[in-house]
Amino acid sequence: MRVGIIGAGGVGVELVNYLLTLGNMSEIILVNRTKEKAWAEIEDFSYVASFTYAKNTHLHYGDYADCKECDVIVITAGTQLKGNQTRDELLHENATLIKNMVKELYQHAPSAILLMVTNPVDVLTHIAYKEGLYPRERLISAGTLVDTARFMKIVSKKVGIDPKNIYGFVLGEHGKGSTIPWSICNICGLDVDTFCELNGLPLLDKEQIFKDVKNAGFEIFHKKGNTNHSIAASVFRIVRAIANNEHSVLPLGVYLDGEYGLKDVVLNVPVVVTRQGASKILNYKLLPEELEALHASAKVMQSMAKEVL
Repeated sequence: MRVGIIGAGGVGVELVNYLLTLGNMSEIILVNRTKEKAWAEIEDFSYVASFTYAKNTHLHYGDYADCKECDVIVITAGTQLKGNQTRDELLHENATLIKNMVKELYQHAPSAILLMVTNPVDVLTHIAYKEGLYPRERLISAGTLVDTARFMKIVSKKVGIDPKNIYGFVLGEHGKGSTIPWSICNICGLDVDTFCELNGLPLLDKEQIFKDVKNAGFEIFHKKGNTNHSIAASVFRIVRAIANNEHSVLPLGVYLDGEYGLKDVVLNVPVVVTRQGASKILNYKLLPEELEALHASAKVMQSMAKEVL
């Protein structure tokens, strides 16, 4: 698989590392506004091949034209959060950049799957989709997959179980408008409350867990300036699912057209990830209050999108 990465910042560079050492990719192309930075990163990574036993991946740096025939293009470029700035405040700064980028990428890689990471990621995915170039299954927001990982880890610490045995999703917006539908969460196949009751554990404080999930990224950001490790890992998870045609179910941001009673909005919902991208949106029977929370998130996303469409 040929993967293009737009942006040689913390997430983009760490993603190169994941793909190079664990991803078994045939080719990686790194594109950055400052070509010297892209060259230096790729040159540095070129020496990693001496220590890895994965596929010998061809490494390149270049520009959009070099992304020709890429299967997946990951967009991480854009203005980053500063200080107490919110993801929403980045919208106007990054919207024009993304519009122009998508148009140019389409000229060179019209068959690629675009994976958006730049914030505010869900609204920018909506803006990119509205350019009318890429179909919705091939224009995906990495969105709440990283939030879901945080949720799994926080719950796992409460119950003493491997996070990989915690099943659930953070849905809606990647940000303050996210929601956790507890009715479709389980621990080792049991609903959360039943698991706790049968195993002598106190019931989970779901409101506090939700707050902890929402605050986790901001707490890390304010202390070190980014959250590159977990985001890069979540993006690698998506790319690997595409490359291996896994049919894995992941919470990702896609354009909705009637699913969950929502239209004309990009929200994170459970999707089946294959070599074709987000090939299917799964429907779950949510509780009325859970569906209401999803709709509330949608209204915020639609309002933000209208500001720049």
